[in-house]
Amino acid sequence: MEKIKIITDSTADLSKEIYDKYEIEVLPLLINFGEESYLDGVEINPDKVFERIEKENILPTTAQVIPNRFIESYKKYLNEGYKIISIHMSSVMSGTYQSACIAKEALETEEIVVIDSQNVTAALGILVLKAAKLREKGYDILKMEQELNIIKEKISVSIYFDSLEYLVRGGRISKTAGMVGSLLGIKLILEIKDGLMAVKDKIRGNKKSIKKIINDLESVTLDEDMPVILIDVNNIEIKDALKEYMETNNVNFIECPVGSTVCIHSGPGCCGLVFLTK
Repeated sequence: MEKIKIITDSTADLSKEIYDKYEIEVLPLLINFGEESYLDGVEINPDKVFERIEKENILPTTAQVIPNRFIESYKKYLNEGYKIISIHMSSVMSGTYQSACIAKEALETEEIVVIDSQNVTAALGILVLKAAKLREKGYDILKMEQELNIIKEKISVSIYFDSLEYLVRGGRISKTAGMVGSLLGIKLILEIKDGLMAVKDKIRGNKKSIKKIINDLESVTLDEDMPVILIDVNNIEIKDALKEYMETNNVNFIECPVGSTVCIHSGPGCCGLVFLTK
C-alpha cells in the first residue's frame, strides 16, 4: 500500500478532530488587515475578524498560499517517503491551486497529485474527507485522483445567506445579485456552480429558507459513506432548525467550523448544508 499524505488549505473548514484523525496537513491562507497579516486558523479566528471589521469598518483581504510554502511542505513529506495528494479551493476563487501546481512543477516529481476541488468551505472539506476514506480503502494516488475528480461533481451545497453584503464587497457575487437580496426581505440560497458562488433560489423569510434547504437534502440520494456537513456563521435559528430535522430523521451529519477566510466573504448569518450524492 502506498504511503499517502493528504494536504489541503484552510478554506476546507473541517474540524481539528477530523484533521488530526486522518493526519491531514492544512496550509493556511493569509488574512490581511492593511499591513498586518495573520495565518487563517492559526493566528486569527472568525470572532476576531468580525470584531476588527466592526471596530475599524474595514473589510480585510485574503491571500493565497504561496508556492514556496507548498514546496516546503511537499519536500518534507516526499523526504519521509510519502506520495502526496493536494486538494484545494476552487481555482476560480483563489490562486492557491495554481501555487500548488507551480510547486509541483518546481519539484519535478510525479509523486504529487494536485486537485482543483472547484469548491470551497465544507464542499472542499467533504472532498478532503472522502480522500481520507479512499486512502483507508487502499487506493493509490492515481486512482484517488480519478475518483475525486468524479466525486467533486456530486457535491451539493445549499446555504442560506442573511446578507450578501460581504460577498458583493469581496467580489464573490455581482452587485446585481446582491441587490436582489436586499429587496422586500428576500433571502438567497446559494450553491457553488462552475467553481463560483451562484444564486440557487430566492426565498422570503427564514421558515421558507429552512424548508428549501431541507427539500434540497431530501431530493437526492446521499452517499451513505459520507456525513452531511452542517456549517454556520452565527445563525443559531437556522442551525438549530436544520439540526433538529437531521436528528429527528436519523441523518448522519457533523458540524464543522467556518474559518476566517470564508467568513470574510460570507459575512455573519450564513448557514446551510453540504452533502455528497451517489
